[in-house]
Amino acid sequence: MSVGRTFVDTNILIYAYDVSAGSKHARAAELVTELWKSRMGLVSTQVLQEFYVTVTRKIARPLESSSARRIITDLSRWEVITIEPNTILAAIDLQRDHLLSFWDAMIVTTAANGNAETLFTEDLNHGQVIGGVTVRNPFL
Repeated sequence: MSVGRTFVDTNILIYAYDVSAGSKHARAAELVTELWKSRMGLVSTQVLQEFYVTVTRKIARPLESSSARRIITDLSRWEVITIEPNTILAAIDLQRDHLLSFWDAMIVTTAANGNAETLFTEDLNHGQVIGGVTVRNPFL
């Protein structure tokens, strides 16, 4: 993988640690490993929060709270984009202008705020460029 700064959406991180996710688990784990090696991974406080709730409550084999906490501690070594009031306002504008869900607009806005070149997600259109960030679905 030869990408620059890469923002990782919650769903990709969940698959990376959800062993019941089959081929998506394998691909997402590979991506996360590559981002560790390249030191190009970015996440946001929103992603870390969503990750915790989902992996401890909503997947087929939930992780123990302590395991999820360790993963978040590790991911906190990546650049973490903090959600500020201006981020929320920019996401509202992006939601309106691009007809996105608010939460997807927040992800795109934080990726752009982190100067990400790429956003790995399966929630948006592969190849689409929004706010200067190229959306990539790693499962296609």
